[in-house]
Amino acid sequence: MRAICPMGWTRALAVTLAVTLIGTSGPVQAQDKQHVVSLGELSKDSAVPAETRQGNEAAVRQLFASEPGQKALKSANIDYAKVDKAVGQLSDEDVAKLAGRSRQVEKDFAAGRLSDRDLLIIVIIAVLIIALVAALH
Repeated sequence: MRAICPMGWTRALAVTLAVTLIGTSGPVQAQDKQHVVSLGELSKDSAVPAETRQGNEAAVRQLFASEPGQKALKSANIDYAKVDKAVGQLSDEDVAKLAGRSRQVEKDFAAGRLSDRDLLIIVIIAVLIIALVAALH
C-alpha cells in the first residue's frame, strides 16, 4: 500500500479550496442601488426639528425683547437674561406652546390691540418659563 505524502494532501486541499471559492463566489455587487431614502433627504429631514425649535425659541425671545415685553418683565421684576436662558432649557413641546402664545400676543400688538390682559399674558409666560426650568432641574 502506498502512503500519500503530506505534500499531496496539501495540494489536494489547496485545489479543493480554490475550486470551492471560485465556484461559490458570484460577482461582487457594489452598493450602487438607489436606497429608498437618499442621504440628502435624511439630512434635510433631521434638520427640520432643529429649525422648528429655533423658530419657536426666536418667537418667545422676540416677545420678551419687544418694548411691551420689556415693560411687562420690569413690572414683574423679572430679569430678561433669566428668561432668555430658561427658554433654551425648555422641552420642544413647551417651547412650541409658548411660541404659539407669543406669536398671538405679537399679532395683537402689531394690530394695536395690546391690552393689560396681553401684558399679563407676557408676564405669565415668563413666570411659566422660569418655573418649568426650575422644576426640571
